[in-house]
Amino acid sequence: MEHGMILSASGWRKVFTQSKDGEDSSPEIGKENELICALIGETFAQYVISASDKTSPVIAIATDTRPTGTEIADAILKALQSRHVTIQFLGVASAPEIMAYAKNVDGFLYISASHNPIGHNGIKFGLNDGGVLEGSEAKKLIEEFEKKCLDEDAEKHAQDILSSVDNAALTLIKNESDNYKKESIRIYDAFIKKVITGSDTEEEQNIIFNEIKSYLKEKTISIVCDMNGSARSTSIDKTFIPSCNLKFIPFNDEPGKIVHGIIPEPENLIHCATKMQQLQYSGDETVILGYMPDCDGDRGNIVYWNERSQKALPIPAQTVFALCVMAELSFEYWKMYRFQKKSLYYKAMNLIKRRAVAVNCPTSMRIDDICKAFNIFLFRAEVGEANVVNLAQKKRSEGYSVRILGEGSNGGNITEPSHVRDPLATMFAIIKLLTIKDYTKDGITYKGLFHIWCEKSGQLNKYKEDFSIVDILDTLPVYATTGVSESRAVLSVKTPDKGLLKQNFQTVFMKEWAEKKEMLTDKYDFESFEADCTNGTEEKRYCIDWNNGTGGLKIKFYDSNKRASAFIWMRPSGTEPVFRILCDVKGDEFKSEEKTERELLEWETEMLQKADLMYEEE
Repeated sequence: MEHGMILSASGWRKVFTQSKDGEDSSPEIGKENELICALIGETFAQYVISASDKTSPVIAIATDTRPTGTEIADAILKALQSRHVTIQFLGVASAPEIMAYAKNVDGFLYISASHNPIGHNGIKFGLNDGGVLEGSEAKKLIEEFEKKCLDEDAEKHAQDILSSVDNAALTLIKNESDNYKKESIRIYDAFIKKVITGSDTEEEQNIIFNEIKSYLKEKTISIVCDMNGSARSTSIDKTFIPSCNLKFIPFNDEPGKIVHGIIPEPENLIHCATKMQQLQYSGDETVILGYMPDCDGDRGNIVYWNERSQKALPIPAQTVFALCVMAELSFEYWKMYRFQKKSLYYKAMNLIKRRAVAVNCPTSMRIDDICKAFNIFLFRAEVGEANVVNLAQKKRSEGYSVRILGEGSNGGNITEPSHVRDPLATMFAIIKLLTIKDYTKDGITYKGLFHIWCEKSGQLNKYKEDFSIVDILDTLPVYATTGVSESRAVLSVKTPDKGLLKQNFQTVFMKEWAEKKEMLTDKYDFESFEADCTNGTEEKRYCIDWNNGTGGLKIKFYDSNKRASAFIWMRPSGTEPVFRILCDVKGDEFKSEEKTERELLEWETEMLQKADLMYEEE
């Protein structure tokens, strides 16, 4: 039986509509997809039974708000029920919500295709550590599922699973959904407080939130949210944000009413920007921040009010992540002083722990500069949220403290103890920057977060007491980086073996480097380069062989001062049938980083097209 899915550790995805149209908003998945879902459910049930060593482990199920989610869930619930596992069905829930909830059960299955178009859908799997399955475990699940699909009796077996359902038991599972949803909201609310404060103790959490609330009593901040009918419209945002003395203005907040494109990139953030401008122009000057989540609500990129241009503008994904990393590293530094008399933990962390940030390969070198300012280690993994989460876990086991991690290329951030991106973590990283300010006690001035950053980065001249988001953004390292949703960031290639494509690219690059070296030095100050390959949680630098299969490949360029000043990057997508490319260029007073980024990406594209032709000629 053909399943037609792209299977990866980050999730299994395909167009699930019966019409096979990725833009179709129909809820119908058709008989073929129903049978596939039955095998998915059975495979995961067997996996959790084996992993938990229980005859009836507890599995939590939820969906985002895509139209096909209901029929997919019905088929999977039937398959799980036929395997006699204990099912807790939450209905619609955001990805961070079910993953927080899953810490209390044996496993979770989440039905979502994240930011993909409306006709797509998929599945994410995990146990009870709060994240998706790591690579080797995901591989086991994939192999077992494919084995089931290849069986000559696969269709009959899937139909038998669906036919054996106990309808009374299934009805009871669905009837209990509201109670499980209420419990998931309670658990998620408590969990996000740990994420925002970095503390397990209610006493320290209250101190930090009181700092935020105290400022907001004096100066109102309003947050606009374009929920676009996403799973976050059923989550904690509408209650949690106001509880922190923030004014919250949601719109497009009817669950399932997806009114425009799903991916939270500039082309869709414009709706949030328009709403913010309307409110500002009508006289509400408190509206300075906005966000838009994707359909599963784990990613939310930011819109801010620029008082200089008098416009609401989206913050590019790479800049959002850089802003959050800077904020959280400043916050950790602030906490060490704020709690040094109350907790030996912070003293120990300062003296013993090696602190680090984990990111994916195409994350901009903005992060390198920020980590250098704080004397923080930086580690890179292959693209894929699971890869970055697992890299952070690996580094923690080696003695590092990894507070924040993520994929800068996609925006958003993952903040410990979470294992998934969360727009509330992103938003409150910025809120902490704006509200935790300098204060004086016993004649001693304790610096706020933004003041700490300006000091650490050697920019004290840019600090002022009455700073805005614009002032904060002005202090971030200047880079020009290709956006992942741009059409020029996606290539169609004919070479089926992507490792071979990169091997051919190496041949083309080395020839052109030799021919264009003088021009590249004169024009861009590129004196040398290195090739870095990422596969899973491993990064190999100075690679001689660029054929690393489906992993990521980055060519980093160094200037005459031996400083990394740009890179080009490539990798086949693990969730879509495309080949992705990206360029990152450091700005300085001698060159236009935007122009250089365009030129380097064009050069990379041309070289890849030549490499692709080599396959056709063989």
